[in-house]
Amino acid sequence: MKPQFIIGAASSGSGKTTFTMGLLRALTHRGMKVQPYKCGPDYIDTKFHTLASGNESVNLDTWLGSENHVRKLYQDYGNQADVCVVEGVMGLYDGHQRMQGSSAELAGLLNIPVILLVNAKSTAYSVAPMISGFKNFSPKVRIVGVVFNQVSSASHYQHLKAACQDVGVECLGYLPFSKALKVPSRHLGLSLGAKKRMDEQIARTAELVAHHVDLDRLLECCQTRWIEGKERSLGKGSLKIVVAKDAAFNFIYRENLEQLHRLGTVTFFSPLKGDDLPDADLVYLPGGYPELFAHRLQKHSQLMDALREYAEQGGKILAECGGMIYLSRSLTNRTGDKHYRMACVLPLDCTMEGARLHLGYRKMRFNGNEWRGHEFHYSDVVQPDALTSIAVQVNAKGMEVSTPIYRYKNVIAGYTHWYWGEKNIMDLWEQ
Repeated sequence: MKPQFIIGAASSGSGKTTFTMGLLRALTHRGMKVQPYKCGPDYIDTKFHTLASGNESVNLDTWLGSENHVRKLYQDYGNQADVCVVEGVMGLYDGHQRMQGSSAELAGLLNIPVILLVNAKSTAYSVAPMISGFKNFSPKVRIVGVVFNQVSSASHYQHLKAACQDVGVECLGYLPFSKALKVPSRHLGLSLGAKKRMDEQIARTAELVAHHVDLDRLLECCQTRWIEGKERSLGKGSLKIVVAKDAAFNFIYRENLEQLHRLGTVTFFSPLKGDDLPDADLVYLPGGYPELFAHRLQKHSQLMDALREYAEQGGKILAECGGMIYLSRSLTNRTGDKHYRMACVLPLDCTMEGARLHLGYRKMRFNGNEWRGHEFHYSDVVQPDALTSIAVQVNAKGMEVSTPIYRYKNVIAGYTHWYWGEKNIMDLWEQ
């Protein structure tokens, strides 16, 4: 038996990430080894989880991966943990197609209970029918307790406790209303300064969680039979793989990285520091925040020259979102008055001016394989047809989207963050 659960909510904006980070830190302070997970494709919340718990968070996504793959990831990474905590996505039953891809679907797949987080701002006993509806909607979903957020006073909390009692769901505690608990913008990057501010907030939230939430009862409610996973092993591939990883490039799915380790030796380098480009069979430039560090990136022309020479000689590069921007000719800031030189590998220019969010699951067929990923960015390519797209991408509903996937020699680039936890990424270059 092991305490394991999903933190679900009635809707986005209920405070799941804030509560999850505080809970992870509070449990860690108890001396427990906590394994965090994130339902869905988000590669930013996982970094907050890692900061809060000291253990790397893992994405569990039933659209990006098969059910068996998701179940195996959960079991394998949780083997050595004392408690497994999954942060849900959006509202509990919200998926890309009804419940498909939702936190509720994942709870059923893993057979673990749900702690429902309810934003109690501007409501009191009226939460009763809402909680009742969430509890009884699906027989596959076991809501074992409720935690309230944004509680204004002790008397407010008594109304909320009464609602839980009448519905027959245990009330496990609350977080008081506090403007200081608002998560800083997830688009501010994870520089040392940003990490320090986030760490301070996590510490404050953890104190409130420990004081206002009955952690002993929460862990007891969520005791569930643990199904042992296999010990994770790495292959003995011979490839030399180089991965950009620093504050500007860090949107990396953990299982993608594990797959790279199975293919060979993985070496990290920092474009922000202007590291030399190591000898490589594959260079992986993941997404991140190049727009926040463009003035520093452009100073390291020697590395940019090395990447351009590597590409011209036929070296394989996979560049996703921020990685693609880094390989472009230039990046324009939000106000349009500053232009930063990039590596000039691709005949593209990117801009943050007039930025708007592009978001959603993506799928394509390429070289006889189906590839799935996720798109999340604000920037745009100024002339997206300056380089012909080599594949058509569709969203989760099969509708065509305008997101291109580019190829120049052996450089494959685009805005989509691909997931290859069950694939060999080198198949992208197979003819």
